[in-house]
Amino acid sequence: MPDTSTPTDQIVDGLTRAIVEHRLLPGTKLAEQKLADHYGVSRTLVRQALFQLSQKRLIQMEPARGAFVATPSVSEARQVFGVRRMLEAEMTRSFVRNQRAEWLQSLQDHVAQERQAIAQDNVSVRTELLGDFHVRMAQLLDNPVLAEILDNLISRCALITLMYQSAHAAQHSADEHAHIVQAMADRDEALAVRLMGEHLQHVEDSLMFERTLPSHDVSLALR
Repeated sequence: MPDTSTPTDQIVDGLTRAIVEHRLLPGTKLAEQKLADHYGVSRTLVRQALFQLSQKRLIQMEPARGAFVATPSVSEARQVFGVRRMLEAEMTRSFVRNQRAEWLQSLQDHVAQERQAIAQDNVSVRTELLGDFHVRMAQLLDNPVLAEILDNLISRCALITLMYQSAHAAQHSADEHAHIVQAMADRDEALAVRLMGEHLQHVEDSLMFERTLPSHDVSLALR
């Protein structure tokens, strides 16, 4: 099939890959002209790409300073996971008590999408799907307030998960999601709640914060 991606898509994909593959260091300045020269495009297209990446929280846009690879806080991630464990334990209880067949089917379909993204080594999509599993539960419960809170919490730790979660850990997360769904289908509330808590703890524990520092050099990282 022909490549239908736009120049902006290519910049987004190139920078995303460089960040998640640890080739760009958090805090690296992303100079518009340097990126425009690298990709052979205008600075306008570069700005569009940087805006999309800022929406994904992969980069930070700072007034009068420009764009920088986001610098995730490990301490913040730990706090986010702690809050999520508290919230999602109650969400899981509510899901088991009020579940419907179509809710379970929706989550089973979601897990299948997760596994497909993992098999295709689609890092950004797999990370988004693994986080959206939890938001989807809140949406199915018809609790938009909880869904919004969870979405914000997950967004705050998404970059750390994206950068520090291995493919093996991602596969493990998808398997744990499947086990959680099965426990809920069996209406085993205690098991489902325990599995959810263990799952979130496993995700946090699997994040590899100690690693070889990647490059500050954009040209080298994108090569």
